[in-house]
Amino acid sequence: MTLPPVVDPFARFRAATRARVGLGRSGDALPTTALLEFQIAHARARDAVHGAIDAEALARAFAPLPTATVHSAASDRAVYLRRPDLGRRLDDESAARLDALGEGGQGWDVVFVIADGLSAAAVAAHAQATVRAALETLGGRLSVGPLVIASQSRVALGDDIGARLKARMVAVLIGERPGLSVADSLGAYITFDPRPGRRDSERNCISNIHADGLHADQAARTLCWLVEEGLRRRITGIGLKEEAQPRLGAGEGGNLPPVLDPSDRLGELSS
Repeated sequence: MTLPPVVDPFARFRAATRARVGLGRSGDALPTTALLEFQIAHARARDAVHGAIDAEALARAFAPLPTATVHSAASDRAVYLRRPDLGRRLDDESAARLDALGEGGQGWDVVFVIADGLSAAAVAAHAQATVRAALETLGGRLSVGPLVIASQSRVALGDDIGARLKARMVAVLIGERPGLSVADSLGAYITFDPRPGRRDSERNCISNIHADGLHADQAARTLCWLVEEGLRRRITGIGLKEEAQPRLGAGEGGNLPPVLDPSDRLGELSS
């Protein structure tokens, strides 16, 4: 007697998601492979949180664009993780440096900030491509200030940076908190009229910028739309929503499993 082949019912779902589905079991525990993969993912997430960006290398990569490196009031990573409030304001030296850059000028339409956040790995993997794509998309239509590279930074540090540089808009590209599926996800936060005290509801967020999520060029198009439309309307946050949602192109979404007709499923259960 020949046994029928074992079919993995979750295989098609794994092709469409990084989530852990249908891991199976070995006795009353996870299979060894699934357990080891979980431990590797956890280690990658920890490394992403505790890693540091190479600010000097980033500045060289963007040459000849003008850049400025800054540091938050959090003196090191341990302080940064314990005191989120210190990551939202500049240290004295960085504040003085940006004050000097902004002094006497009329400011810029937009300033881009690359910030380590909670994943230095995300910055290393995706920040450069996203910023370059955004600059190319803007095509010189707006005045762009010096690129600011920030260490030990929270999202709201962009408010302090933008205010000192007299920017009308600030776009902060920051490493997102890593999870057990993705450790290198980048986020972008856009704020009109940045200044200390801005609320999160006054920002627009683009998240999940990574190889298996939103690609850099797609994120850049959305970012630039929000920047230009936000400047035109003089607002960001809950009062500004992207109105031109891109449609899936040919072939996109092809890995998604087909939608099952509920009546078909009921038929299977009754047979």
